[in-house]
Amino acid sequence: MRRAEQPSRRTVLAAAVAAAVTASAGPAAADPEAPMTTDTADPARAVPARTVDNRAWTSYGDWCGGTAKGTRAVAGARPGVVIGTPAGTTDYTDPHTGATAPWEYGTWTSPAHRLAVPATEAVVSWNAHTPPGTWLQAEIKGTYTDGTGTPWYVMGRWAAGDQDIRRTSVDDQSDGRSTVWTDTLALDDPSTGLRLASYRLRLTLYRRPGSKATPTVWRLGAMGSDVPDRFTVPASEPRLARELVVPRYSQEIHKGRYPEYDNGGEAWCSPTSSQMVVEYWGGRLTPEQLAWVDPAYDDPQVCHAARSTYDHQYAGCGNWPFNAAYAATFDGLGGVVTRLGSLADLETLIAAGIPVITSQSFLKEELTGAGYGTAGHLMTVIGFTAGGDVIANDPYSASNEAVRRVYRRREFENIWLRTKRYNASGKVVSGTGGVCYLYFPARPGAAQSKALAAVGVRV
Repeated sequence: MRRAEQPSRRTVLAAAVAAAVTASAGPAAADPEAPMTTDTADPARAVPARTVDNRAWTSYGDWCGGTAKGTRAVAGARPGVVIGTPAGTTDYTDPHTGATAPWEYGTWTSPAHRLAVPATEAVVSWNAHTPPGTWLQAEIKGTYTDGTGTPWYVMGRWAAGDQDIRRTSVDDQSDGRSTVWTDTLALDDPSTGLRLASYRLRLTLYRRPGSKATPTVWRLGAMGSDVPDRFTVPASEPRLARELVVPRYSQEIHKGRYPEYDNGGEAWCSPTSSQMVVEYWGGRLTPEQLAWVDPAYDDPQVCHAARSTYDHQYAGCGNWPFNAAYAATFDGLGGVVTRLGSLADLETLIAAGIPVITSQSFLKEELTGAGYGTAGHLMTVIGFTAGGDVIANDPYSASNEAVRRVYRRREFENIWLRTKRYNASGKVVSGTGGVCYLYFPARPGAAQSKALAAVGVRV
């Protein structure tokens, strides 16, 4: 299926609000619920400066502040959490292979984080190393503004490779008031005023019994948001002219290649964009990692990115946290999924040398020069012209040379930041409301740290 024909998550959310969805249990972890504690590490959260709240656990103190059962915190240049003395062993039956295997596991549960912005949606991101024979599960449990709580929702079962388990989201999770749609936890009916007031996150780390290998998680966080419904957003004034030199890769030259991964290159906008930015930051794949790719294919690293981001349940490469996690498998890189509020935010990041992968949907006539319409597409913003127009590496291009595009500022601003739009049939559907991927050095410089903080991302 062409990317232009695939629905965005927000379109799916809007269309499925009234659907009856049954809850689904994850693999048994035999982990009793951790006691509720309070997150005091982020005092700024009490001041809702924007419609998005980001919280991430990254420091040694963060990891020591959670509830560990079979895991332990590790210090160093990049602190994290690993399996210590396992809490137990459990069986997991992979729904995509049918194989059942035993796994040792340990859990880490965050303190409760109170959202500065009571949220209608939440997206969980993580950065981790999963050597062969290991994998992880990330979950979220929310508390509603009426004081009641959600179940533990599985937000991803993930490994960097695909030999031990098949990387997957989990369908059919709902409590009748909120539902997980691939990688997004969403309130079923925001018009009631119900919101998520707080949440906890839980990691379960797995390894083969008797092994000394362990996943290492360096970053775990969530983006909660309550972006207002809007067909248009206010126009912004240009304030930056700069273009970053980012590799250019076309998804279109990969048509028909490895159709088992999201129908081949025709739908690889997300991993192609991810690979561009990974390489901008110096990330490179080894010949050994690329040995599985047909040597006749150009840009084999794009094929590898598609395989490494593929969600076997979603049957696509566009799972947002899976793309951020892929970027963080490269030494010294971090990645998050968030929402930005304006082109000024984009300008702040570009000024600091940080390209931004944006998610948007639009009709062909709404973005001059694109030459296509789409219900969901990723591209990489690399700069701004002197007149303020947006310079993007758009992977939906006929060749690598054609990837660089200039899009009119006002048009791009509106299609990316709006939350409602009309599709080709005249039906009201949803937009992404400023969703983007941010990839950056795990130990950024002062200017980069300042720019990330300015858009609400803690490093």
